[in-house]
Amino acid sequence: MMTNRSPVGAFLDAIIRGGKAPGGVAAWNEPDSQTFRYEVSGKAAVIEEGAGSDTEETTWYDLASLTKPLVVTTLFLLARRLKGIDLDTRVGEILADLSKDVFPGDRTLGSLLTHTSGISAWEPFYIHPQDRDDTARFFCRLSPLADVGRQVMYSCPGFILLGRVLEHLFQLDLAEAFIQMVTGPLDLTGELDFRPEPMSVQIAGGSISGNVERLLLQERGLRTHLLPLRRHGQPDDGNARFLGGAAGNSGLFGTAHGVHLLAKEYLPGGGRLLSATEVELATRCRTSGLGQERALGWQLASTRGCSAGAALPPEAFGHIGFTGTSVWVNPLQRQVMVLLTNRHHPEHRMTDLHPLRRRFNALVRF
Repeated sequence: MMTNRSPVGAFLDAIIRGGKAPGGVAAWNEPDSQTFRYEVSGKAAVIEEGAGSDTEETTWYDLASLTKPLVVTTLFLLARRLKGIDLDTRVGEILADLSKDVFPGDRTLGSLLTHTSGISAWEPFYIHPQDRDDTARFFCRLSPLADVGRQVMYSCPGFILLGRVLEHLFQLDLAEAFIQMVTGPLDLTGELDFRPEPMSVQIAGGSISGNVERLLLQERGLRTHLLPLRRHGQPDDGNARFLGGAAGNSGLFGTAHGVHLLAKEYLPGGGRLLSATEVELATRCRTSGLGQERALGWQLASTRGCSAGAALPPEAFGHIGFTGTSVWVNPLQRQVMVLLTNRHHPEHRMTDLHPLRRRFNALVRF
């Protein structure tokens, strides 16, 4: 480890020494400033993945559920602008395979974006024999767990469904829509992408065995051998792998700098891609009294027990990823804080990263 480290650098070193993750990258801008900072520590991958090189500022990470706000929310806002949809548009009005009067076709896009659709938290799409493009048939097998709009129930399948809606609207694969509509216009093609090529960029190692998802399958009495195998550079999430590496719930990879630049689009006033009105629409709380404070894809720092920490104001918003990633945006001081780790490499660790994320947010807050 380096000597004379900054507080954030020393913080990352402590994470690595404590066995929380093999490596990590932190990126942030100072409050009310464009000055960009970053720190790195540890190894991008251990020898089992065929690499032992040091983590670099440009290391790509499996961003997991950061896909939800960075890809799906952003593309929804652009589809709203260009395709005439809105929060009260029903899924069945877009996907002809789903009736707009029957679950899940009767769910609005707004309910999916705020996790108030009543769709379950997780479902293994790859278990049932079907064409991977036929997600509508899979959703028709599900039953609602709650009435729409009654409570926040975090739902990965809900965002997979949103991904299919967006593909239909743009008539593009989700990855291609993201390139054409987002990373291309923002010059981020070298920073964020689905299905990155391991020969072209350094990708942090992921879980080799996928034992957490295997355990979920076992708990349901399902066959674990149907879990799609993961190769280096593929997402940790089995559904994202089954759906070709690009899904609405997961699959995005990228650098800390890329996450920072895209999240900056959500600062007050908008950015190069999003307007001030679109940012306000996407980041205000829509679920008060429903168990969690949620905006469109984003979680609000006012949510009890979330990873924001006391250093951030209630208006701050962010998201975490199962693989060990997080991004938080403080609109009051125009600050974006990104922490990327690969905590599940080479095997899953069940470490609670919330205390570390809160500590990081506090370190860079002042």
